[in-house]
Amino acid sequence: MDKVIVCENLSKHFGPFKAVDDISFEVKRGEIFGFLGANGAGKTTALKMLTGLIMPTSGRAEVAGFDVRQNPEAVKRRIGYMSQKFSLYEDLTVRENIRLFGGIYGLKRAVILEKTAALLSALELENAADQRVSALPLGWRQKLSFSVALLHEPQIVFLDEPTSGVDPLTRRRFWELIYATAEQGVTIMVTTHYMDEAEYCGRVSMMVDGRIAALDTPHLLKKQFDAADMDEVFRKIARPDDKQKTLKSGKK
Repeated sequence: MDKVIVCENLSKHFGPFKAVDDISFEVKRGEIFGFLGANGAGKTTALKMLTGLIMPTSGRAEVAGFDVRQNPEAVKRRIGYMSQKFSLYEDLTVRENIRLFGGIYGLKRAVILEKTAALLSALELENAADQRVSALPLGWRQKLSFSVALLHEPQIVFLDEPTSGVDPLTRRRFWELIYATAEQGVTIMVTTHYMDEAEYCGRVSMMVDGRIAALDTPHLLKKQFDAADMDEVFRKIARPDDKQKTLKSGKK
């Protein structure tokens, strides 16, 4: 399988603070790769470097065949991005959001009209096409945001805590969309602080204080750390000396 993301000794410092500290990893085409860790671990900062939104302090990253430092615009044209804020304009209608992002992604008008119709049909939102996004239930907004991120058929989709604040059933349904997308050959890189979502990923990296503390499949990580679940894996990694750290678990 082709490597579509390559990171080598990637770091981002804000003054003396090391938000991301010398991380290295690779992601293959069609893989669902989880970037896990507590809030403040450095996940979002790492994602912003990979999407060309901020420049690394040091190290190298290549996304979709382009260096993020030398060709950030080329990277942006080949990726989709969805944040925990759902990446939609709530004062615009469903149809207006789709057309707006189609234009941002550089799609031609005829293509945008065609994709708008197809997307509204696929999401069964024809009757809500002219409603403001703010009027949609949270689950529908989430589906729409994810679908809009795929509008220009990107090679890679970055999801930054996309299920934050939603109920467990909605989270599970959202992951079904992720599976279906990955099966089409799209690479998914997702950050989350819900440890149960690690089980849904092909491989996961676990970040602690800006560094990757562990990286493997969920099965092998549980075996390596003699843990019953990924929450226990993370607790053993994050506080080996039983020091108190805060972690929002996805377990009931």
